[in-house]
Amino acid sequence: MTATATLSPRDIAQLDVARVPYALHTAPDIEVREQRCIFEGRAWVYVGLDLELAGPGSFKTTWVGSTPVIVLRDEDGEIRVLVNRCAHKGSLICFQQEGTAKTLSCPYHNWVYDLKGDLERVAFANGVRGKGGLPADFDYARNGLRRLSVAIFAGLIFASFDPSPPAIEEYLGSRVRHHIRRTIGRPMKIIGTYRQQMHNNWKLYMENTRDSYHASLLHVFFTTFRLNRLDMEGGMAISENQWNSISYTESVESFDDAAYNGNRALQSGTKLADPSMVKQFKEFDDRIVSSITSVFPNLIMQQIGNSLAVRQLIPRGPGECELVWILLGAQDDDQERHLARIKQANLVGPAGLVSLEDGIIGNFIQRGIRHAAPGDKAVIRMGGDEVASVQSRVTETAVRGFWKAYRDCMGDPQ
Repeated sequence: MTATATLSPRDIAQLDVARVPYALHTAPDIEVREQRCIFEGRAWVYVGLDLELAGPGSFKTTWVGSTPVIVLRDEDGEIRVLVNRCAHKGSLICFQQEGTAKTLSCPYHNWVYDLKGDLERVAFANGVRGKGGLPADFDYARNGLRRLSVAIFAGLIFASFDPSPPAIEEYLGSRVRHHIRRTIGRPMKIIGTYRQQMHNNWKLYMENTRDSYHASLLHVFFTTFRLNRLDMEGGMAISENQWNSISYTESVESFDDAAYNGNRALQSGTKLADPSMVKQFKEFDDRIVSSITSVFPNLIMQQIGNSLAVRQLIPRGPGECELVWILLGAQDDDQERHLARIKQANLVGPAGLVSLEDGIIGNFIQRGIRHAAPGDKAVIRMGGDEVASVQSRVTETAVRGFWKAYRDCMGDPQ
């Protein structure tokens, strides 16, 4: 096996989640199997927020893996997810990123669908002057757009190709459900969006969101200004199915600077010219000041102080992916809280003071493993080899949980 060779379903079924082959990030044919087994398989894939669909006819276009989809609110207010592919010749139907519509019309031959995806009419269906047209046995009901299963939890919209997927509550797990409700389970509003292209395999970013101990090493801003350090309390909560996780940090009364003797910024007494950028207000009835929730395969929810956001990861090939950020505030925020969230939003995102590095570190790995020798593997053993909740952030247990989910989906021949 070379670095670009595939791994068989049997290889992946026997995957050691603490020793992961680099080939899973580089082999082109792995991407094809991921689309079939994960994004068109057993997983619930996050596609957006119900906040993005203001009323009947509101729509957005996005992706489930490599499949283009339309997420919309139909005439009855129900949220639908339809494959963005005309039943006639396969053309895209919607090209706008978002908008409103009364019907969905293919630009190629004007096949027109209603907002439920049913085929309403076809141009020249009866021919012209008695000639041509569709045959008498053409069944409109069998030529609609493909509908995906839809689940909505705390305003998060999930889609699945599986006609009988598991209940979303079961899929998320009790601890993750509670934390999502705690963070965004109230009337919310969108305060900003942006998109980010990254030159690395999508799985490297999902690993990064579950890697809790790199924050004090890679993100010097976090450590310097005592926003997130490993001498703070916290831990990693793993869902019952081991697929999903929450990394959380709790507030402390004092810091152990002796543990960071090598941090040059601390030694130099670096200070912010505008300390209000990191000034937080009490928002939740617990001590958690930072958390990253990761739901397999592609959802990340953040609380960095009072900066709340959901992130949707979209694969774009073996070495590319796209990240869609939606920043959130509470509908009842006063002006002071609203402005505090906007200021703290400078910490995250493509140029964020504490997440700028996340946009490049995956590419460093992608470049490093491009010509890795056959059999070379990542060693994911911090905190041991198990997948379990722990009262520590010096662990890769949630990264191993990602690979457990991956193995469950990809190692199951279909």
